[in-house]
Amino acid sequence: MANQPIIGVLALQGAYDVHAQRLRELGAEARLIRKPDQLQGLNGLIIPGGESTTFLKHLERAGFYDALNAFVQTKPTFGTCAGCILLAKDVANPTQPSFGVLDIAVERNAYGRQNDSKILLEPTSLPGGPLEMVFIRAPRIARTGPAVETLATRDGSPTLVRQGHLLAATFHPELSHDTRVHQLFLDLVRQNSNTPEPAQA
Repeated sequence: MANQPIIGVLALQGAYDVHAQRLRELGAEARLIRKPDQLQGLNGLIIPGGESTTFLKHLERAGFYDALNAFVQTKPTFGTCAGCILLAKDVANPTQPSFGVLDIAVERNAYGRQNDSKILLEPTSLPGGPLEMVFIRAPRIARTGPAVETLATRDGSPTLVRQGHLLAATFHPELSHDTRVHQLFLDLVRQNSNTPEPAQA
């Protein structure tokens, strides 16, 4: 369909295939991105979970850290878990490089290790009531800047935030059957690229 938004999913590690499945369920065209030239022509990009330091090594080895850095400065980008860390302005526990485009401070693995993973129903300002959130070695957002909007929380800490063309979650929305977060990103993409809504069948 000509008016489908084209969304890339960075496919270096993490559950990128499940992100792509959620996007297709919502009527978007999903492309798995493994090389810098594949960023061309995208309306938006998802940086999935995984291990953020491993992501950085893959990006440096693949030679597209700079291309991705340029992309996230202006194009709609959604970072989940490790992707959230890569977008953040400040990273602690321990510190590491990041793109620094999203005015938040994150603490890596703040909710514990793998065996501390949880599935929770938590408050959100998104329509439809509490949001199912799957936390796996999740970071915690410790600070948000004045331009950052908090859309969901856990124990008072932001778990879903938006700033301009950027969206970030400390949980894994792709592992839930609730598609509201992916729909939110598609709405953000359309607002930023004037991509029309899909035609109704």
